[in-house]
Amino acid sequence: MENNLIQKSKKAMSKVMKVTIIVFIIILIGVFSFLYWGVYERGLMAGKVLRIAEKGVVFKTYEGKLNLDTFGALKDSSPIAESFDFSVERNNAEVIKQLQEAALTGERVNLHFVKRYTIFSWRGDTRYYATKVERLGK
Repeated sequence: MENNLIQKSKKAMSKVMKVTIIVFIIILIGVFSFLYWGVYERGLMAGKVLRIAEKGVVFKTYEGKLNLDTFGALKDSSPIAESFDFSVERNNAEVIKQLQEAALTGERVNLHFVKRYTIFSWRGDTRYYATKVERLGK
């Protein structure tokens, strides 16, 4: 009789552990999905593309820098304060091509971007990802 109770108790504990592990895995998948695909901010930056380059040793990513045309109190201040660093996802070939062309010609662009919650090294070095480019000319 006592042996039977122990076996039932072990089966119940095993079932609770399985459910706990499954719930934990589902929560982990949900948190990862939120951090990976979640968008914290959408916006637009205007300026001239200073550079767009493929970087990385293990994970090749496209990184760029946009020179923001400032005015007023920020004019002629630190060049670091006047630039915007961003990444471009590898599968966004059209944006990469447009940014490369704009960098070569010195055109002004409107850069549409999204800001993600966290950085993943295979995706880019920043939390800002260019999604669309509007070329405005010189």
